[in-house]
Amino acid sequence: MKKTILATAFTLVIAGVFAQDSTGGMTSKKGEAILPETDDWALCIDASPVMYYLGNMLNGNLNNNSPSWGYPGTPLAITGKMFKDEKTAYRAMVRLGFGSTTRNNYVDDNANTTDPTMMVTDSWKAAYHNVVLGGGLEMRRGKTRLQGFYGGMLVIGLGGKKDTYTFGNPFSSTITTPTSTIWTPTVTAAPVGSRVIENKGGSSFMVGLRGFIGAEYFIFPKIAVGAEFGWGLGMRSTGEGEITTESWDAAGNPPAVKSTVMRTGKSGSFGLDTDVNGNQMIPTGSLTLSMHF
Repeated sequence: MKKTILATAFTLVIAGVFAQDSTGGMTSKKGEAILPETDDWALCIDASPVMYYLGNMLNGNLNNNSPSWGYPGTPLAITGKMFKDEKTAYRAMVRLGFGSTTRNNYVDDNANTTDPTMMVTDSWKAAYHNVVLGGGLEMRRGKTRLQGFYGGMLVIGLGGKKDTYTFGNPFSSTITTPTSTIWTPTVTAAPVGSRVIENKGGSSFMVGLRGFIGAEYFIFPKIAVGAEFGWGLGMRSTGEGEITTESWDAAGNPPAVKSTVMRTGKSGSFGLDTDVNGNQMIPTGSLTLSMHF
């Protein structure tokens, strides 16, 4: 059904384009250039939501949702071009992701035995970073609205995450199983003999080298719908992670809180194929909408 809607929308849009072009040249009736020019910039988005919207609208679908902006495939990066001349464009993609989330939960205060309403705070802070940078060169062919293109690009990425836990009830010689928050799968509280205080994922690195070929059609001046395929090399590696737990060591001399570090294993992947996208190593082929300005 979606394919039928998409085909209908695309056909009607193209028909409208031919109807508006009366000059026979590469300008609109208003004299606007249709194809990209030297020093033009372009922004690329996923065309599928827009085409589905148009298809639903033209077919009288009353439950049609508004079209949404989407990234043109993985790795979810802002993608654009800068035209060196009418037949050559520099490609670029960038994703700079940094963030953290903190959750708090209140549990009984084990140190207060007179007031059962007294509470202490446990916290969970989840932090991450995800950086993707890519660049390449695109060559173009064609003198009509239909433009072919080909080229290559290099993509690199870095990523990592860390969860940090703090607890209001400490371990002690009198409280060896303090009431603590258990965060997953649901938030509960219970006495524990051991608890995680840090879960640090291994840093990841990825690199992709990709060749691509495709075509696009300018449905309006400086607005084109296109599709492309790619072939290339993708590699990803993830280093060791660390999980740190704490517990009360009653056998210690003297007895004290003991921290234990457990390391997680490394991992890696490699692919040489048409758009190796199983691990988001390089961009995928996609249906795109390009806006030039």
